[in-house]
Amino acid sequence: MTHFTVSDLSVNYRKNPLGIDDLRPRLSWRISAETRGFVQNAYQVQVAYDPDFGAEIVWDSQKVESDRSVHIEYQGPALKSRTRYYFRVRVWDRQGNVSAWSAPAYWETAFLSAGEWQASWIAAPPRSEESGDEPCDYMRTDFTLPDNVVSARVYATSLGLYRLYVNGVPADDTLFGPGWTSYNKRLQYQTYDVTSLLSAGDNALGCIVGNGWYRGYLAWEGKKEHFGKTRALMIQLYMTLSDGSERIIVSDGNWRVSSGPLRMSELYHGETYDARLEMDGWSSPGFADQDWAKAMITNPPESALVAQENEPARIIETIRPIAVVTTPKGETVLDMGQNMVGWVRFTVRAEAGTVVTLQHAEVLDRDGNFYTGNLRSAKQTITYICRGGEAETFEPHLSFQGFRYVKVTGVPQDQLLESFIGCVIHTDLEPTGSFRCSDELVNQLQHNILWGQKGNFLDIPTDCPQRDERLGWTGDAQVFIRTAAFNMNVVPFFEKWLKDLAADQEADGRVPHVIPDVPIAGYGSAAWGDAAVICPWTLYQCYGDIRVLETQYPSMKAWVEYIRAQGDDEFLWNTGFHFGDWLGLDAKENSYIGATPKDLIATVFYAYSTELLAKTAAVLGKNEDAKAYEGLHENIVRAFRKEFVTPNGRVASPTQTAYVLALMFDLLEEQNRPRTAKMLAEHIEENGVHLTTGFVGTPYLCLVLSRFGYTELAYRLVLQKEYPSWLYSVIQGATTIWEHWDGIKQDGSFWSDDMNSYNHYAYGAIGDWLYRVVGGIDLLEPGYKKIRIQPQIGEQFSWAEASLDSVYGTIKVDWSKQDHGAVKMDVLIPANTTAEVVIPANQGDDILENGERLDQMAGLLGMEQTAQTYILLLGSGNYSFTF
Repeated sequence: MTHFTVSDLSVNYRKNPLGIDDLRPRLSWRISAETRGFVQNAYQVQVAYDPDFGAEIVWDSQKVESDRSVHIEYQGPALKSRTRYYFRVRVWDRQGNVSAWSAPAYWETAFLSAGEWQASWIAAPPRSEESGDEPCDYMRTDFTLPDNVVSARVYATSLGLYRLYVNGVPADDTLFGPGWTSYNKRLQYQTYDVTSLLSAGDNALGCIVGNGWYRGYLAWEGKKEHFGKTRALMIQLYMTLSDGSERIIVSDGNWRVSSGPLRMSELYHGETYDARLEMDGWSSPGFADQDWAKAMITNPPESALVAQENEPARIIETIRPIAVVTTPKGETVLDMGQNMVGWVRFTVRAEAGTVVTLQHAEVLDRDGNFYTGNLRSAKQTITYICRGGEAETFEPHLSFQGFRYVKVTGVPQDQLLESFIGCVIHTDLEPTGSFRCSDELVNQLQHNILWGQKGNFLDIPTDCPQRDERLGWTGDAQVFIRTAAFNMNVVPFFEKWLKDLAADQEADGRVPHVIPDVPIAGYGSAAWGDAAVICPWTLYQCYGDIRVLETQYPSMKAWVEYIRAQGDDEFLWNTGFHFGDWLGLDAKENSYIGATPKDLIATVFYAYSTELLAKTAAVLGKNEDAKAYEGLHENIVRAFRKEFVTPNGRVASPTQTAYVLALMFDLLEEQNRPRTAKMLAEHIEENGVHLTTGFVGTPYLCLVLSRFGYTELAYRLVLQKEYPSWLYSVIQGATTIWEHWDGIKQDGSFWSDDMNSYNHYAYGAIGDWLYRVVGGIDLLEPGYKKIRIQPQIGEQFSWAEASLDSVYGTIKVDWSKQDHGAVKMDVLIPANTTAEVVIPANQGDDILENGERLDQMAGLLGMEQTAQTYILLLGSGNYSFTF
């Protein structure tokens, strides 16, 4: 009997995905082994149409000699549309033992060619009486079915946001379909399994369609209709009968359209719902829709239709308010206890026509009053007009809010705590990482980082979720992506977003500041446009998946070539607009841009993106490109040294960010790096152990300090409680990361109304340092195929634990200080990987594993000794060291 099993099968990082259009899905699995040091020697994958694998085998890989257990591309016959494929896996170890077959998993295809859509795009006829914010569209159709339907799928999309109902109930629990993409180039559609919702006889489909991102208000100039003027819907329902035949219901001119109780829905402004206008049974069969208008056939968009690419948004959790506050102004305010993104579900009993309003805000002002100044033009208001009679429960449909506090009118105060629930909404990303330590303020900081990610990962990586912005700022995404990849599985999320980046990239290679592009935002800044290169490379490093590099390579190359064409010197980037070290604390008064020269920052990122592009070309086997970009990188480094470094090796701009960037990206001569690191450390010390960095310098600051031997200073910096610091906002009561270090000043006043988000994840990039340096989890090979375990244990913590659910399985490090200076460190290394574990000890006799000497431990593959450490090469398994 073998002592290893195969489980956790996934397809493109997802468990049993429904409705994908990938012609070469990537299959992965994990291995559980009872003994240490398990390495897969071979695998076999079988794909079939049935879960029993008793009939035709579609594809049999046969036995493949390989240790690969992730991202195995399907290589069988061409896939069929709208077909479910089951697959199973077994593996061999190095001794020739073979596992049992895994339990089967599956994927189901959607449309694999454009010609399969038979439905029409339908829209509401123009309503001449409308002015201002228009009501949402309600669309429906009836149909009759026999009693032998065995399978049914709806494929649906819209121009705008839609909610699908089948026989009076939601088709599923997903929200904000079809998501936000570069609509004029790429438009997603969703697949719904509605088999259980249909019945023999009369049936009905219904949809609510609102403005959403497509034609609603976007950005800060009060403009709308950025992508189009007409909301529209397209639906195709396929039903398979027991005799193998099919029936199809499509959106066409026979559908009926009306307005309804949802009188206004805007992402920034909220919703207005008049329950007196409710149409009972409007999405159920038999509803009297003779007074509804006939749907109007409208022209299809030019964009390519693509199946849903990432996980959808859902209500992930619910929280109850912790208090009802009566402000000095006499307003009634709910405190949810957490700055969150989503909406409030509430129940009310009142007379018909009673108006209930919910206004949403992140903070109270220093007097304790409800504060909305930082929302700018975003109203974030839910208005509900009661139907009257029995208790009424409502939650929004097509709008979300960013808030901790809710000002409520129209509901008795004694009903609020029991009748109001906060629904937390974000893209349904699998949690993968955790970090905890002996300092509760740092634990709250990690909590804030995670909740900032939750709030801003709603279909795209937004900068903030509350004000009139909520855009996919590229700079924010690239500085945070490594931390994001610790906290959650973010590959499908970023793969989708990066495809939109490539779609919106200009012909000359310029990258918009925000993705999807909203033209008023602009194009082409260093450290922002570099997301085109940094994000794909980071995903490849963290997940080991070459597909993202293959897909994004033209975009990556175009960005570097755009930079090359910009500067007055081919190897410097010294022209154009740049955000610089955005919000750096060494900025001149009334400036958002830090003191580090913008051309220095631009040239740094020119060098970095070129270096990553060369590495990408090498990974992809593009050897000529790799050689050319390696040469370009060398020339940029030489030009940087000539332009920004003195002949004696000093960085000419003495700012923290300049030092950090020059060290982080190896732009100095090697002999000059220790002195520059010392100057950085002295700058921080002279500043009272405070940082002065902004968006560009902050993510790398502590990583650089630790790399060059200043980990204790990095600890002190992270543990600094005075402004400016990470813990300052924590002490001020923050539950998410702030946009500004002093978003709320010590006297309780605000930094400004103009640009002051309290849920802005960029500075949460310190999470990367917490995981990699304090927790000690890092990678030596892409995807954590080979892991580096090296916690740098600071004086300030008595224990810390970090874990990461990698593509191979869970990596965990748990260290704690013991009596007499000893340290206990437990390590978990997943099967089919190896790890270098670095232990700070002068003698091997000082290290014990489960009470045994190193030369007696199982799983040890090799050992190397340096002056200060022992480096142990270990196979998979659980280990417990004391040293």
